[in-house]
Amino acid sequence: MMDGVQYVTLGIAGELLAMPVERVREILELQQIAQLPGAPSILLGMIDVRGQSVPVIDLRLKLGFMPQEDDSRTRIMVISAPVRGSDALIGVKVDCVHEVSVLDSGTLDPPPDIAEGWHAEHIAGIGRRNGKFVTVLNFERVFGADDVAMFDMA
Repeated sequence: MMDGVQYVTLGIAGELLAMPVERVREILELQQIAQLPGAPSILLGMIDVRGQSVPVIDLRLKLGFMPQEDDSRTRIMVISAPVRGSDALIGVKVDCVHEVSVLDSGTLDPPPDIAEGWHAEHIAGIGRRNGKFVTVLNFERVFGADDVAMFDMA
């Protein structure tokens, strides 16, 4: 039996969030993003990752937070997300990346019952790390096939 699950903890709008470490391929410093005309607002554009074109989304906007200016802590997390039965690379712009943490998956609280009517499906649970709440993202809901279909550049 596994004692805990590893997560990459990150910051968005002052909140501490987490996503499964096995989905994170690399973390990049912010770089120039080539914009795509007519793209949805969450799709910032494309970056080059060692010769591969990778779409980049703004996680702030995806999760319903207000836009913010980038700073020296802004990062792009390159993640592997399920798209049409296989994994695709997607860049996710975040305010900052903290660390890889082990949260006891047995102590995750479910999203609050009052969450009806807003995007609670994006939340897998609420954990704790060093006395702070950590919102664990429901990876499949946040980066599921329906939401990332816009990245099919073929």
